[in-house]
Amino acid sequence: MAGPERPAIVVFKDEKMSEQEFLQSEAGRWLVLSLLPRFGVRVRERVQTNTASLVDALDLNAATLKALGLGTEAIELIHAWQGGDVHHPKIQHALWIHQACQQHGIAIIGQSHPDFPEALRQIHNAPLVLYLLGDSRLLLQDQIGVVGSRNATRQGLDHARQFAAELSKRGLLITSGLALGIDGAAHAGALDAGYPTIAVVGCGLDRLYPAQHRKLAHRIVDNGLIVSEYPPGTQARAAYFPQRNRIISGLSRGVLVVEASLKSGSLITARTALEQGREVFAIPGSIHSSVAKGCHQLIKQGARLVETADDVLEELGTWWSMQAAPAPEAAGPVEKPDLDSREIAVFEALGYDPQSTDALSLATGLPADQLMQSLLLLELEGLAYSAPGGYLRRG
Repeated sequence: MAGPERPAIVVFKDEKMSEQEFLQSEAGRWLVLSLLPRFGVRVRERVQTNTASLVDALDLNAATLKALGLGTEAIELIHAWQGGDVHHPKIQHALWIHQACQQHGIAIIGQSHPDFPEALRQIHNAPLVLYLLGDSRLLLQDQIGVVGSRNATRQGLDHARQFAAELSKRGLLITSGLALGIDGAAHAGALDAGYPTIAVVGCGLDRLYPAQHRKLAHRIVDNGLIVSEYPPGTQARAAYFPQRNRIISGLSRGVLVVEASLKSGSLITARTALEQGREVFAIPGSIHSSVAKGCHQLIKQGARLVETADDVLEELGTWWSMQAAPAPEAAGPVEKPDLDSREIAVFEALGYDPQSTDALSLATGLPADQLMQSLLLLELEGLAYSAPGGYLRRG
């Protein structure tokens, strides 16, 4: 795990907890464990087989650690921790991380923490620690991952918002990656409907990415949770996003892909979800749309084609329909707009592929001026929108 730049020597300033108290605390032990060099999956499996918990590796002697496959640098770090050597570079790093977390209000939890979900603990290469901003208890709620293209269409963004709002209402917490496009729309859809959401990011929580979503990130901290396995100071890197994706799917009962090209990172999330035994859902789109091809490929490979939130709930289990979350206080009844016969005719003539005004005029029999007036009214009512090539139905 790449670490941030930091001073050579840390002066520990926590008045509530001494250096040694922190290092011996549950969070401190897991943090030190996460900094062990070459502590990969195979070594972890051997440790897990021979101990009650991975963190118990810190209590083993050098001979046992070597027999379990730990290298010299890892054994030296454990020896330094056991001896309370706060001048060891890795111990200094752990103390720096702890101070940075305190400065930014970031919580650290290890795999043994009661808010660390068992489902996430069981995935391949599970994170040893999580860094959190917000309500950690949300980690234990039933979640669904909603992901998709950064270069989403207007219709895709609408789908993400609508599905996120409805699935939240029906008792599923929306989890996504705070990226531009579908991810951001899914978070906003849940928040706008009055429900919390979880964002999993591939950077330190003091370096949130992308910058365009800083306001959204603040909303999530106030009304949800932001999660990272990377310590403060860690800049976003391309290699971190696939790692982040395994946490999104690991936290979730299933993953809904709204839009995705054939090279989209969302397909990595979907593949990881399948490997983890999660359900995968995909929303179909136009055969002419590049951001629908990834979803169509997933459907061909066995993902559940979904058109409504009920399709998701049905696949996850019929009991979901009985688990509706309480309606937010601010939400009032949604009234259908009053449309005259002309607007109704235009709306019914619209499809989910762009249609030109000439085609709509031919289908409805309306002259151009009346057609444009009706389209404008439908746009104002949120029932239609313009796109390259014409107009589309919304919803």
